[in-house]
Amino acid sequence: MKCSANEVLTLAAKAARGAGAPPAQAVGFGAAALCHLIAGRAPESLRTALDELPEGAILRLPLHISMTLEDGEGSEIKGTFDVGTLPDLAESYLEAKPFQTVAMIEGSTLSVTMFPHQPRPRRPVLRVNLPDDLANHMQTLAARLLVPESDASRLSGAGAGLTDND
Repeated sequence: MKCSANEVLTLAAKAARGAGAPPAQAVGFGAAALCHLIAGRAPESLRTALDELPEGAILRLPLHISMTLEDGEGSEIKGTFDVGTLPDLAESYLEAKPFQTVAMIEGSTLSVTMFPHQPRPRRPVLRVNLPDDLANHMQTLAARLLVPESDASRLSGAGAGLTDND
């Protein structure tokens, strides 16, 4: 199915939240998932990462990237870390960063050079191909965030009130 970039980003973030990721990591996964699909990488990696939650790459990869940035100084920061079984997702996380990165993957080890003072040029993307099976899986996970429909949930403030519909 063809979706807007914003739809993919939002659905992926909601799916990660529904699968147990903390909010900041879910947002990061949404951006990485968008870069992943735009680059034409295997959508199975996204599903695998979601299925690993509440552990796995969605928590580990952003942490490694952040720690590398914090440990480095200057205009060129180098680091090496283990990417596990999802090296293509690690590349997507790096591409989601607003600055230039150069990555080289050898087995499960990623060597990265980051240039935090050099903005990454972005090209506009109108539509993104989101495979139907991945979209359904993400929607199922995202639905876990919804409050169940019941009188008790309505009394607690869920749903639209009368003034919300006016």
